Amino acid sequence: MKVTGIAIVPPPTAADLPKVTPELLASVLARYSRSNDGLAHILSKVDLAHPDESIDRILKFVDYGHASIGGLTGGLAIALDGVSMWLAYKIFELAQMADGQESSTRYITMDAANLPTPAELGVPDDLAGQWTSVMARAFAAYNAEYARLDQLGQDKPELIRLPPNAKPAVVARIRKNYALDRARYFIPLATRTNLGLVQSSRMWATTVKHLDSLGQPEARAAAAAIRDVLVKMSPRLMRHSSAEKSYSEQATQELATSCRLGLERLSTAPLADKVWVKVNRETPPWLREEQPLAEALRHRANRYGYQGTATRRARVTFAWNNLAIAELRDLNRHRTGHRYTPLVQAGFYLPPEITHVAHQALLDAQAALTRELMQRGSPAYVYSLLLGAQTPFEHSTHADKFIYEAELRTGMGAHFRYAEHLSAALREFFVQVPEAKSWVVEGTAEPE
Repeated sequence: MKVTGIAIVPPPTAADLPKVTPELLASVLARYSRSNDGLAHILSKVDLAHPDESIDRILKFVDYGHASIGGLTGGLAIALDGVSMWLAYKIFELAQMADGQESSTRYITMDAANLPTPAELGVPDDLAGQWTSVMARAFAAYNAEYARLDQLGQDKPELIRLPPNAKPAVVARIRKNYALDRARYFIPLATRTNLGLVQSSRMWATTVKHLDSLGQPEARAAAAAIRDVLVKMSPRLMRHSSAEKSYSEQATQELATSCRLGLERLSTAPLADKVWVKVNRETPPWLREEQPLAEALRHRANRYGYQGTATRRARVTFAWNNLAIAELRDLNRHRTGHRYTPLVQAGFYLPPEITHVAHQALLDAQAALTRELMQRGSPAYVYSLLLGAQTPFEHSTHADKFIYEAELRTGMGAHFRYAEHLSAALREFFVQVPEAKSWVVEGTAEPE
């Protein structure tokens, strides 16, 4: 694991603008809101060579509590190389105010050399050999299925949804993605990936505190490494980023729940698709919604258009019983509202082009390892999962955000399985909000 902070410098066109450090920016803007002196007067106290002294002259963080102004530091950029896919998923779950990207499964190394060691992940010593064997077999299955599906795409191009008059390079890319996106369910969740995030110092402090309170040693190592980098950018706020009892207690309870549910539901069989959608359009009696829903939607030229109050005020909760972790990794990044999953293996998804029976021995070995780790209450059980593991997943948000996500994840270029899940959710949404159907654009996810 390697953590790198990226310092933002102004472009040449901004050379004549005032310059501050992230925490100086927070102090200046906080004082600006509590003063009638004007910005120029406050900035006159700034000495970039001595930022801490400048902060104390302008506004001590303790004057109003660090949390109230910590968001004024601007975006602090951090890149994390070589973390597990589980840790990347967890950071996105925790950092709900962050902008970020993770390496696609189409572009990272797929072999056992791209795994952390069992010790780094907290896998018990007596299970290290078993874990290593299962992971190696999973990568072997991935590579074998990728090669077979790639050849299938060449032999039967009608299986691949190609745009009309596609150029050879486009055909080759889409064929490759056809194979990659179907083989990916064998990828271990422990596989190393990279991610970059940008968020304020306040939110970084909360994220690091949360990581430091988890049971996985990889999470705590990441917390320490991120803190060491961020202390160079925002030293005062990073004092508030250590493990804290309430975070640790909740993490312990959530682990126990996951292990209990995981043992009850552990299966390698595919789960039939189920979706649950609840729309709440109630409003206070003294502030009724006046806008027809069509007016909230019909003025948009595309999914990025602004929606009206009729959808922005309606609450939507949607859930699937069987979201594969492969899809969870991306759907988890839709930041609005609250997302929840116990991250268990209640089933195992493989696309129609791959049969379970051909890989049942691997799936049985993987499930046995998961069961043993859960029986021990080990937080390392997450590293025994493959991306095909199906887990319940719930997302609570507002209707405008749900509509955006549904249009995006069924739209051009969306993964075929995203489209299946979101199309199912849309059908249930339309049952409850039928007047939306004429204005929501459900795509076909072509081409892949």
